[in-house]
Amino acid sequence: MPKSKRARIVHTSTVQKKPSKERSATLYAAIQTALDTYPHTFVFSVENMRNTYLKDVRQQFGEDGRLFYGKTKVMAKALGAGSVEEEHAPGLAGLAGYLKGCVGLLCTRREPEEVLEFFREYVEVDFARAGAAATRGFTVPAGVVYSRGGEVAMEDDVPLPHSLEVTVRKWGMPTKLEKGRVMLEGDYTVAEEGQEMNSNQTALLKLFGVAMAEFKVQILAYWSASSQEVTAVEPQVDGMEQG
Repeated sequence: MPKSKRARIVHTSTVQKKPSKERSATLYAAIQTALDTYPHTFVFSVENMRNTYLKDVRQQFGEDGRLFYGKTKVMAKALGAGSVEEEHAPGLAGLAGYLKGCVGLLCTRREPEEVLEFFREYVEVDFARAGAAATRGFTVPAGVVYSRGGEVAMEDDVPLPHSLEVTVRKWGMPTKLEKGRVMLEGDYTVAEEGQEMNSNQTALLKLFGVAMAEFKVQILAYWSASSQEVTAVEPQVDGMEQG
């Protein structure tokens, strides 16, 4: 007797994802609750997104705030974008215009200047991913290839293990083994400043411990219940606010 196509085995060990509509409804309700709880709401953008660091930001605010990172349309709707009747609080919908791209919401009881100062100083360095532009050039010198690729003095470094020679060659480095050591006949440029990098280049940078990505959070604008107004925040350049 053929098996019924309707009979399906559901493994209890597999975590079932919530339907998209349910996730959106949950996000919407959580934002609305936070808007009623906290007096200040910020829109922020993220550079070189990393979930680990975003989680750290959440922990840094603790009970002082709630951070949301989801669909921009859902976040905008929660703010009341669309009509005056749907606006959650006077002036709040003005933040919706900033919800474009890689952005999120932060609802907090901390004062705006404290929040701005926190994010001005919050920077986490990480390894770049494919598609990112190199922030500087990196060249591995000719001769024995060391584990830091020439970033530190030879006496403070160790030769790259011979077992990795096949791997780095696969990633584009023209290496060869000589007496158990990984060798380069000439200097090899892994990355050039300003140039977009592929997966082989970023893999080599990570292997040599060269971090070229910075996780940063930029505040774009904020709304305060006391003033019921949206305040735009000028972008920063090299850690300084643009006048």
